[in-house]
Order: sequence, then C-alpha cells, then structure tokens
Amino acid sequence: MRSARRGRLTASLATVAVSAVAASILVTTPAAAAPTGASTPAGATSPATAASDEFYTPPSPLPDGEPGDVVRHEETAFFLDPLKLTRAPADAQRVMYRSTDTHGDANAVTGTVLTPHREWSGPGERPIVGYAAGTQGMGDHCAPSKAMAAGMEYEGVFIAGMLAQGYAVAITDYEGLGTPGVHTYVNRKATAHAVLDMVRAARQLPDADLPSDGPVLTAGYSQGGGASAAAAELQPSYAPDVDLIGSFAGAPPADLSAVAEQLDGHYASVFLLFAVASMHEAYPELGIEDILNEKGREVHEQVEERCTGDGLLGHPFTRTSELTVDGRPIGDYLAEEPFHSAVEEQRIGTLKPEVPVYVAHSRLDEIVPYAQGRDTARSWCEQGATVQFDTLAIPTHVGGYVSAYPRAYAWLDQRVRGEAAPTNCGEF
Repeated sequence: MRSARRGRLTASLATVAVSAVAASILVTTPAAAAPTGASTPAGATSPATAASDEFYTPPSPLPDGEPGDVVRHEETAFFLDPLKLTRAPADAQRVMYRSTDTHGDANAVTGTVLTPHREWSGPGERPIVGYAAGTQGMGDHCAPSKAMAAGMEYEGVFIAGMLAQGYAVAITDYEGLGTPGVHTYVNRKATAHAVLDMVRAARQLPDADLPSDGPVLTAGYSQGGGASAAAAELQPSYAPDVDLIGSFAGAPPADLSAVAEQLDGHYASVFLLFAVASMHEAYPELGIEDILNEKGREVHEQVEERCTGDGLLGHPFTRTSELTVDGRPIGDYLAEEPFHSAVEEQRIGTLKPEVPVYVAHSRLDEIVPYAQGRDTARSWCEQGATVQFDTLAIPTHVGGYVSAYPRAYAWLDQRVRGEAAPTNCGEF
C-alpha cells in the first residue's frame, strides 16, 4: 500500500510539473514579494519589501569568516502558485552566506532554507538536500529565493515533494543571482561551492532547527544537475565536513564546448549566451567582449538582465557567428586558447565522487546532449565510483526533467535508509 501511495504521489507531482515548467517559458520571473504580518526573529533582519534589494547587498567589507558562515537572514515565504494561495509545507528563511568563487576568493551568496512542517520519520537525523536549481536566467530578479517568494519558481513542485517526505531543503541562488555581479552560469567550481556552502549555512541557522552534522544529499537537473555533479566531485576537498551520502545529477551539461555546438542557432540559444556572459564574469582576462561586434555587445548586455522565459522568447535561434567581429561562431573560439583552458576547467567527470551518484538523461534531450550525462557517468565508473545511470526514453529536455524526479526521489530515499547503492557500471 505504501509504495502504491508513493507512486500516485509522484505521478501527480509529475503532472503538475509539466504545467509548471511550460509556464516558466512564457513568463519572466518577477521580484519576490515579502511575507506580511511576520515577527522578526532575534538576530534576523526584518522582512524585505518587494521593491527592496537591501537584503541582497552584501556588507562591505564582507565580515571575516569561513565558507558557509551566515552573514544575515530573514523570514520569507515559499508559495507554490503566483496567486499566493498555497504555501509550501515548510518554514522558510532567506539567507546570505559566505562562499568562494571559481578562483577561491570569498564572495556573498544568497539562498533559502526550508524546514518542513512534517516530522522526520526516517532513520537518524533529518537529512538536508542541497538543491541546485535549473536555469533561472541571469538577472537579479531571477534568483530562486525571489521566485519562490513570488510563487513563480517552476521547480517548486519538486522541492515541495522533498518537503512532503520530511527532507529539509537548502536551495542556493548561486553567485551573482540577486547579489552584485553577473551570475556565473554553469561554472563548475562557483556553483558547486554555492551548493555545499548553502548546506553549511543551513546547519548554522538557529531558526532552521536542523542537525549540525546530519546526512546531506545534493540534487539538481540541467544547470542544477551540473552543479550537483560538481558538488559531488569537489566535496571531499572543498567541504569534507559535509556528510554527503549521495548526489542526483539530471542531464548535467558536463562539456561546455559540446553544449555550445548544440545550442548555437537553437531555439534555446539564450542558454549559450548566458554561458558566454558567465565566462566573461569569471574570466575577464579572456577579453570576450573584444571578439563581439556591436550587435554582439548589445545582445551580451541584454542577456545579463534576462530570466529563462523572456530569454527564450527574446533570443531564439541566435547564431553566434552574427555576433562576432570576424563572423566565426563562439564554438570556434572555445576550441582555441586562451578560451579552451577556461572551458576545460568547467568539465565535469574528471574527479571521482566519494559517494554514490545517480545520473539520469533522456536519449531524446534536445538541449543538453544525451552523451553529456552518459559520458560523465562512464568517466566516474572508470575511476571506481558507485554510479547508477538511467537512459530515459521520454522526448525533450523538459520531459526528461519530469521523468527523472520520481526516480530520483526513490534513489535518495534508499540512500537515507542505508540501502546498498545500486550500480550499473559497464552496462551503458
């Protein structure tokens, strides 16, 4: 009976998710509205207004501390619909915390910590899921913490599914989303650090009432799949204090050169433009703006303010050869120095995760090529990691997202319950 109920739950969540993801393509995520009528916890700032960016402005200089230290926090809300009729079943805290960028320099990142109303009924202490969001966009108003408070987060239904099972969820905004600077989209180190330090911050937050040394999982799809995979790789060296027990990575963009080739001239070409803007932010010494013509610089400036929806609608089928001074596509540059070395730093699959990993990818994914997930899983297998790789038959990137999450729920649940991790290395 229990498995039947769980099957009905995941099927229902998947149905709702199709509508949620489709809706995200048609809208631009607005700035978040703050909860009203809430008291201010001791040591917290008062709830920010919808028009205020004060919370997202880091103190200067940034206080001394360690990665994951909380800089400030405030009560917030997580709505599951844009009319704000349904709150997620959790207490929510918006947090600013210390992290490190791709070069190891300290930065300030924001995110949201969700403590479910449901008591934890599984073994041990309540687990924390370091949730890595998929593509949100580049503009500060696209930050997941703002979208969640506005009821506009397209991944909200899956996050709510984790809360319903009793998992705490710590979801980062990533570097540069909400906070100053440009978001370092699909940057391997920056996103991994943000995910792991978000968990550290959640454990330090008194109002979250979460265990300081309990089990941790990471999960994400697409951009989030890459961030979760990178977090699994880097956790042993970057965050050995985080008791990671497993990571789910759906459709991870593991090789940015291959993704660039796939997306150039594609209906989702804005994702490539996001990545170019990210590379310029993380590696200004490359002089990316110097290779762009007038139109290219104009588009570059525009995409830094786009969210997923208006980005897809505003920049479909863009060919990067029309944006460069010499008429060559961006992919040609990425194959040459000095760009090639920077792109290779983003490659996922070069380090062995010390924990079990679950990778799922649709063979019919039209945005992140199927070989990205498969080859990452194969590389980990060759290094001796415990890997389960699932080939999904459902068409499209969004379809893979909906198909993967019921499987991911079950896999995460097995890790928490201490079951032996499955592996199918050598079979794919």
